[in-house]
Amino acid sequence: MLDLHARTAVFDIDGTLCFDGRTIDDRILAAIDACERDGCQLVFASARPVRDLLPVLDGAFPTATLIGGNGSLVSVDGTVRARAAFGPVELGALMEAVERYEATYLADGPWDYAYTGPASHPILGRVDQGGLARRVDLAQLDQVVKLLVVGASDLAGVADAGRGLGLMVNHHLEEAVVDFAPAATTKWEALVSLGISEYVAFGNDINDVELLRGAERAVRVGAHPSLVDVAHVTVPADPESVAAEISLLTRAGRAAA
Repeated sequence: MLDLHARTAVFDIDGTLCFDGRTIDDRILAAIDACERDGCQLVFASARPVRDLLPVLDGAFPTATLIGGNGSLVSVDGTVRARAAFGPVELGALMEAVERYEATYLADGPWDYAYTGPASHPILGRVDQGGLARRVDLAQLDQVVKLLVVGASDLAGVADAGRGLGLMVNHHLEEAVVDFAPAATTKWEALVSLGISEYVAFGNDINDVELLRGAERAVRVGAHPSLVDVAHVTVPADPESVAAEISLLTRAGRAAA
């Protein structure tokens, strides 16, 4: 039986709850629902913008707090706001690096997006699934909260250029993409800004390191090596195992009550 003080559960989406890029298994949904009914506050924290979280949740958990863009966006009570955006100077410097390395990208504003990559790239299967936004030119985005490089002449080079600018950089080697966010913007930092300090976290990838490090109980889904030192427990990346781990939170909550 778990002995937990935290009554907030924070879930990454892709590779943690969602394994096909589009849906969450009914077993996982049922386990999260039981957790919420037991009094647990729910937070979904993703690299996706809020716009692309909504179709995956498909109307479930409407009172949950959403963190998008790896912490650059938050949605509380249905109101989406940008917590962090690239300043004009740093965006200009980043776009110089994008041009230097002949990079193509997905740039997210608080709601709309710009995309210059190939139509065949798998990332498009996760972008605006609900048809909620507009695809526009980069210059039409009032703010840019995240930029994902989906191709370049040298992905490592463009990643290093972003680090040199002091940006938050996540280089996903297995997907051959590089994720840029404004400096010091992480899912954990967004949680703190919302006044959440005690929580249980589920994550699967390099952009979940800080989130899991700050958790009372940190659950690694799958086997990403970057999470080895911060996870308290590891579960296989399959719906049955993840649902079973989430169900432990419900029992822990009942025991605490």
